[in-house]
Amino acid sequence: MITNDQELIVDPDPPRPAQTPPPPIRRIRVDRAPTVATAPAAVPGTSAAPNGTSASRPARGPGGPERMTIDGLSVFYGSNEAVKRVSLPVRQGEVLALIGPSGCGKTTLLRTLNRLTELTASARRAGAVRLDGTDIDDIEVTTLRRRVSMVFQQPNPFPMSIFDNVAYALREQGMKRPSKKVLEPYVVDALQRAGLYDEVANDLSHPALRLSGGQQQRLCIARALAAGPEVLLMDEPCSALDPKSTAVIEDLILELRETLAIVIVTHNLQQAHRVGDQVAFMYLGDLVEYGTAEQVFGAPRAERTRDYIRGSFG
Repeated sequence: MITNDQELIVDPDPPRPAQTPPPPIRRIRVDRAPTVATAPAAVPGTSAAPNGTSASRPARGPGGPERMTIDGLSVFYGSNEAVKRVSLPVRQGEVLALIGPSGCGKTTLLRTLNRLTELTASARRAGAVRLDGTDIDDIEVTTLRRRVSMVFQQPNPFPMSIFDNVAYALREQGMKRPSKKVLEPYVVDALQRAGLYDEVANDLSHPALRLSGGQQQRLCIARALAAGPEVLLMDEPCSALDPKSTAVIEDLILELRETLAIVIVTHNLQQAHRVGDQVAFMYLGDLVEYGTAEQVFGAPRAERTRDYIRGSFG
């Protein structure tokens, strides 16, 4: 506040703060076509991942024999056609990753491979699914689900001990109830294959529900492996897990594919690229594109696949 006795003096030329030099002017030449910069060369044995991220998965050759054949498969819930005339091979030594937005038919297709869709009263299917050349309708359903095992999205250990969770599948196969001593080497082998044995070797009698989420999921994988499957189905097996547990499960999948045919449903495109040898992109029940992970993620043929990989929808 200025009183009557004070004089307001205005400096006609006040000092100015030091100015930083302006940024350089960037000009774009329009009198000739622009030059497109080439991407850095990929490290031998690796490939580019979706959205520009890098991937360290080794390049893979062709898979082994075809264990399952999906031939013109359609699945209906009432009048709604959830899967539309899909044909795909499932080969031993390969991971087939099913990708696509929610509601596109991925899980329905997966559950059809061991006839779980039959548990829905309104479901019916057309076309054929064959396991080693035999139509799955001609295989007794319990036998089919032993040979084509399923690991679900949420870990679902039984409310019993770690040992009994794995032994359950073995006990169900026999007419007589085998002793714990007889079952032990098979339980240990399944836990080792699932990468869990070292962590629970001294706690096999402890309740399985005390395990962490990642350990519970590996226990469920061990339970599936104990049945001696030829094909392993995995429905979003890492969606409820932290990044560390996810990495462990992904490493396990890469190990298991050496002896199994694996089909995995995932919304995680980076995961599909890391673990998938073959990738099938589905949209509204249709199989839009099928090919190697490198081809589908690096050079998709269908425009809808390109849009999905780039994140335009889904």
